[in-house]
Amino acid sequence: MSTEEYRPLLEPDGDAQKEQQYFNNVCNRNLYLATFAAVLGPLSFGFVLGYSSPAIPELEANSNPYLKLDTTQASWFGSLVTIGAAVGGIIGGWIVDKIGRKPSLMICAFPYVSGFMMIIAAQNVWMLYGGRVLTGLASGVTSLVVPVYISETAHPKVRGLLGSSVQLMVVTGIMGAYVGGMVLPWYWLAVVSSLPPTIMVALMCFMPETPRYLLSVNKCAEALQVLAWLRGPEVDSEWECRQIEASCDEQDTKFSLSELKNPAIYKPVLIGIFLMLFQQLSGINAVMFYAETIFEQANFENSSEGTVIVGGVQVVFTAVAALIMDKAGRKLLLAISALIMSISAAVFGVYFKIWQAHINNSSLHKTDILTAHNLVSEAISAPTWLPLVCLVVFIAGFALGCGPIPWLVMSEIFPVRARGLASGACVIANWLTAFLVTKEFQDLVENITQYGTFWLFSSFCFMNLLFTIFFVPETKGKTLEQIEAHFKATA
Repeated sequence: MSTEEYRPLLEPDGDAQKEQQYFNNVCNRNLYLATFAAVLGPLSFGFVLGYSSPAIPELEANSNPYLKLDTTQASWFGSLVTIGAAVGGIIGGWIVDKIGRKPSLMICAFPYVSGFMMIIAAQNVWMLYGGRVLTGLASGVTSLVVPVYISETAHPKVRGLLGSSVQLMVVTGIMGAYVGGMVLPWYWLAVVSSLPPTIMVALMCFMPETPRYLLSVNKCAEALQVLAWLRGPEVDSEWECRQIEASCDEQDTKFSLSELKNPAIYKPVLIGIFLMLFQQLSGINAVMFYAETIFEQANFENSSEGTVIVGGVQVVFTAVAALIMDKAGRKLLLAISALIMSISAAVFGVYFKIWQAHINNSSLHKTDILTAHNLVSEAISAPTWLPLVCLVVFIAGFALGCGPIPWLVMSEIFPVRARGLASGACVIANWLTAFLVTKEFQDLVENITQYGTFWLFSSFCFMNLLFTIFFVPETKGKTLEQIEAHFKATA
């Protein structure tokens, strides 16, 4: 929805001009500092996600029989994080409203550090599993709390930039784990991975609670002090405080599940959940699964170099998305991202269709599928450059929109008193879908073939495109109160 469509619903032109002047005079230095402290949580989250890639090969080759992983155990070591994160979404959705945004984020540091310490001190595979569950638990809470913290401290001029920095720090952490894994053994990599959450909790001690949460619990004087610190001395923070307070006054009752019948509540909740579902159903984890094979086909001598390239592509395009988010808008970037991913996944399917045709025409019907793949690629002039290009384009498309925007939109569209519960539902949907896609991917390949699987992912990306066009509102340049008023007006 355009600014012109919002304005008659929400405020007269005079107030709009005053708001524009107010935010133009804001000093963002302290806001950037608070955001930096908060996004060390997503950086830790990224290290958790990236840790399994370099650690699993070492643990599979471990000389210690008690810590040596077989194929099944390695699969669980990688995927248990998603189970822990889903549980973290449940816990985070409760504590973020009970104790506040800042304490919830600080608490995350303890399972992060404890989980990595358990991995370092592991005497058996179950301790490795326990460490992964704990770090996953912290990741689930972090993925919920940090977007909410940033959205409630930022103002509309920079909320897209700062909100997108969450995903930027996640992919930076993933790349950090990849690079660290090239030079460090798995236990020293765990030590390095525990540093970001340690620094985060130290810095967050000096950062404020969000003004919206403070006003929701009737701490008006403290909220005004926080706004004055976040916005600088050149603006009248009392004006913004009154705007937020008016919204909080309308929601001074406790949220109850019966209110989910209200379109102003269930519409943003459904939008948030579907964005999370489409993010994982896009097949991003499946594409990453094939990354090593694709780089080997492209004659990369060291597949770890390929993973660093993947990490680099993610970081660059997520940074691009962050820089243009507040100019291009969420809806446009999300639509472009879904279209790019749909096309590249479809071409992936074409490639695997060609590959399957080669195998069917060969005498390798009964051999291992990856062995057949490599032999056929050597023997036949199959387009080995095609999956490599598709991989880079697919990941770039994901980083441009489908990666960062669902988390950003989730933090923007929920009313403050339902924000914890609604965000928790989105996080749970995201991580449970991630777990199912990861664990069931091989079954999909066996039942509908490789090309059928990627065409299925392409169709989900196209459905995401349609969903974005018809149902996702544009939120750039709008205060959280204006976004909330939009859903009330369309209820």
